[in-house]
Amino acid sequence: MHEPELWLTKIFNDHLASLGNSVLGLVGLHSERPWADYIVMQILVAAIIVLVFALLRPRLSASKPGKFQHIFELIYDFVQGQTKEQVGHGGHHYFAYFGTIFIFVLFMNLIGVIPGFESPTMSAPVPLGCALATFCYYNFVGVQANGILKYLAHFAGPIWWMAPLMIPIEIVSHLARPLSLTLRLYANMYAGEQVTMTFLGLTYFLVPAVFMGLHVFVSLLQAYIFMLLTMLYVAGATAHDH
Repeated sequence: MHEPELWLTKIFNDHLASLGNSVLGLVGLHSERPWADYIVMQILVAAIIVLVFALLRPRLSASKPGKFQHIFELIYDFVQGQTKEQVGHGGHHYFAYFGTIFIFVLFMNLIGVIPGFESPTMSAPVPLGCALATFCYYNFVGVQANGILKYLAHFAGPIWWMAPLMIPIEIVSHLARPLSLTLRLYANMYAGEQVTMTFLGLTYFLVPAVFMGLHVFVSLLQAYIFMLLTMLYVAGATAHDH
């Protein structure tokens, strides 16, 4: 017995199983139906984002911006403003990652509103992957901004004799960040999806629209929180102590 699949996942498993198994084979795994819903949904989201920006780019205009351009200008200004506020001077170096993670998480959250699809962020491996990407990124830019020795010195705290106490605390704190990012996004999206589907199953008149709106609000909020925490981690990692 196979678990129920989304219609798009079924197409992938029926026609692209060999491709999926060729990827799984890299880690010594094999499955009759290698494509999971959350993997297919991520691929779809990535394709949608590429298509959206492919359509947006030739329409960019300084003199006659359209509604499509206005929407993304609002997103750009919002992310840029948050970058300046949270990271400060030099934050523009990391703007591309902040914008990418915000749009990617937002689109993954929102795709569940479309009938026949589901949000991949309601599956734990997806938020975990985004959290690990952020974890690797802020540590990398921290080393890049300060040098390996100065960056590691952050873990020792401001007073040298407190280092034996501060280093274990800092290590545990940093290792807990991917877990915190994962659980926050996964739990909220999973709960929101379950509430929406429950009320859709009970009634199809007016009430579900309220919960669909709530789902959109939670999607926006969780994408923002994920981006905001990423900014705070980057700000802490790239700070130059005086």
